[in-house]
Amino acid sequence: MIDAIRQNEILELMKREIVPAVGCTEPMAVALCVARATELLGRTPDHINVLLSANILKNAMGVGIPGTGMIGLPIAIALGALIGCSDYQLEVLKDLDAQSLELGKQYVKDNHINIGLKADACDKLYIEVECSSDDSSLPHHATAIISGDHTNIDYQATDDKVLVDHRKPATSEEGEEHVSLTMQTVYDFSISAPIDELRFILQTKEYNMRAAAEAVKGNYGHCLGKTMDRPLSHGIFGNTMFSHIISKTASACDARMGGAMIPVMSNSGSGNQGICATNPVVVFAEENENTEEELIRALTLSHLTAIYIKQSLGRLSALCGCVVASIGSSCGITYLMGGQYADICHSVKNMIANLTGMICDGAKPSCSLKICSGVSTALLSALLAREGKHVTEAEGIIDHDVDCSIRNLTSIGKEAMCATDEMVLTIMTNKS
Repeated sequence: MIDAIRQNEILELMKREIVPAVGCTEPMAVALCVARATELLGRTPDHINVLLSANILKNAMGVGIPGTGMIGLPIAIALGALIGCSDYQLEVLKDLDAQSLELGKQYVKDNHINIGLKADACDKLYIEVECSSDDSSLPHHATAIISGDHTNIDYQATDDKVLVDHRKPATSEEGEEHVSLTMQTVYDFSISAPIDELRFILQTKEYNMRAAAEAVKGNYGHCLGKTMDRPLSHGIFGNTMFSHIISKTASACDARMGGAMIPVMSNSGSGNQGICATNPVVVFAEENENTEEELIRALTLSHLTAIYIKQSLGRLSALCGCVVASIGSSCGITYLMGGQYADICHSVKNMIANLTGMICDGAKPSCSLKICSGVSTALLSALLAREGKHVTEAEGIIDHDVDCSIRNLTSIGKEAMCATDEMVLTIMTNKS
């Protein structure tokens, strides 16, 4: 049984990690940092110098910027300077309109922006922005730094005056508000916490299913979700719960990666992870005719599982985030199938045995393909778990203990795949 204090800590953790975001979180975090530096400068910068960690650069190169019809960092940086508001956090560009977009395009053309790789960045999530002005009035320069978390502006300065400096050594991502979790704690909280305190999780359904509906109105990304709803796809996959889950999840990713001006509810700093932890669970619950309380508890289990895994994996890594979020959705679906704790542990092990090693090669429209792979495996893993079948400790990286199995996964993603991450970025930045 989880006591009231512990329950409140977990609730606050979830509310910190499950938040709205417009567009891919990495370019939005860069725009947020630019917006804050511009606010400190007090006028539109004549020059913007941006230094990024490799993982931020990788995730921001090829993704659509909402409402612009453009991809990549320059337009996000320009708009952050022109219309960004740091109070909006990851919805920093929500005031975008046609006039400001044209101004942003011109700002890019006028070569005000310089983007570079931060040598020896102390954190995988690191953004440093210096805005400067040719105007004789002070200040001439303003600097803002985000590190560790997409909205954590931990350094602010104007000229030689430091206003805020909360920077920490990159020895840990935990911080003072870290809440220690285990799979048992995640499960116990999800099934026993007062239902009224968990109702906020229904916002993930509202936001992320709306994003799926938005995709139908346009041709976003690779239109994977729309393709799954066409007659040829129904002839191959059937007009089934499976095809509906794939379609609704991929559609939301299509819209988000394709630059639709619509917020999604993110998880651990990733909109795609939020989508992947939400839509499969929602569609399964609707078509399986589960109750609202069962849906709330399943979504809580799904999202909190993803948060738990990300605690040891880190915000950004070489491992595709859909692996983490799909493990969460598999747990939620297993619960909706009537599964108990043992079944949920089995679904986690089935997922880890299958998807470990899927690389992250940046945020981009084809993320929807990886999400489909993750969600397909989530359904298969849940079904096997309910049939009493699971990968055992005699096989590969799976341990008898589910928490050890999760740590094996995250150790590979955080430590063993570092060289992979470097090679991926080298390939991405040296294509002809």
